[in-house]
Amino acid sequence: MRPKTRDDHLFGPGPKRLLALDGGGVRGIVALAYLERVERLLRERSGGDPEFRLCDYFDLIGGTSTGAIIAAGIAVGFPVEKIVELYRTMMPSVFKTSRWRIGLRQPKYSRGPLAGLLAETFGDITLGSSGVRTGLVIVTKRFDTGSPWVIHNNPRGKYFDHPQAPNREFMLRDVVRASTAAAPYFGPEALRVGEDVEGVFIDGGVSPYNNPALQLLMVATLEGFGFGWPIGPDDLFLLSVGTGSQALDFQPDRAFSMPSAMVGLRSVRSVIADSSWLTQTILQWISRSPTPWEIDREVGDLGGDLLGGREALSYVRYDVRLEREWLAERLGVERQGEVLRDLAALDKPKNVEALAELGAAAAEAQVKSEHFPEAFDPGDGSG
Repeated sequence: MRPKTRDDHLFGPGPKRLLALDGGGVRGIVALAYLERVERLLRERSGGDPEFRLCDYFDLIGGTSTGAIIAAGIAVGFPVEKIVELYRTMMPSVFKTSRWRIGLRQPKYSRGPLAGLLAETFGDITLGSSGVRTGLVIVTKRFDTGSPWVIHNNPRGKYFDHPQAPNREFMLRDVVRASTAAAPYFGPEALRVGEDVEGVFIDGGVSPYNNPALQLLMVATLEGFGFGWPIGPDDLFLLSVGTGSQALDFQPDRAFSMPSAMVGLRSVRSVIADSSWLTQTILQWISRSPTPWEIDREVGDLGGDLLGGREALSYVRYDVRLEREWLAERLGVERQGEVLRDLAALDKPKNVEALAELGAAAAEAQVKSEHFPEAFDPGDGSG
């Protein structure tokens, strides 16, 4: 049985499987805890082959920010265990404070350690090379034009062989770095996007696609992206994995005493959270999901709603709510509010082990074999 190639995944027959990975900085270790269990489950389904990788199962993998790092690692064939070790090494180096980097005139952290580790991890693999073993989508934001960019490796895509700056020639390390250039933590990244033209890119999380699941569905099905995969509950399976979320909640009178910069930062975070919940709402609205989330107290989990009366896909969402009552009720885990507020931070490497522990508990409780219908089990890749 030979391993599947990118083109087997993109153009081969049969139903298609999508994996979408949220942004979230250090909290990416939560998503990796889910993925470790998913990989173990799917490896068992494949007969226990020790060489099985998630890139053998998923036909299109997409990520934003920290999710872009994980998506790229999976797409080039790393076992999840290797990406976990990468995170444990990477995070203390990437989010290393310096007394020389203080104030509003420069990013909080140097880009050097992150850029160096991405170069060490992905080397000279280009987006269009055979080193990328399945479909891959990286979400970033072009700051100088204000437009989200969805960079993918479909040879039939409009920009894959663009005469001035083809997607296939992008270094994987560079597009991942562009997706992770989160203000105020890191400076922007430059990518050549045309003859003598450089675009300025920042973290894809400040687009509507910090949770890239809906964008990934659009990439797979909208004519312009060149995939053209059919829609239907037996044709598309989408797994969306979060990095832990927490409601923005504080006493109303605090809003009037906050510095303007803090009001602005909280506003941006609120819009990112709103976009993620809108994505979740739409995907539950067009599917019958075995893992429905309550959207709000008014519409519930949309159990009685189905847009057009027909399911567009099979859909699963895994995530952790970093909230005391949710953890106690769902996982039997007790954590105090102050601890959870600290765990919600994007840039605290000291939290990696505690987040990994919560992620493992959530994965144990949430990830079930029946969430991965046997109808979507892949063939041997030889077709």
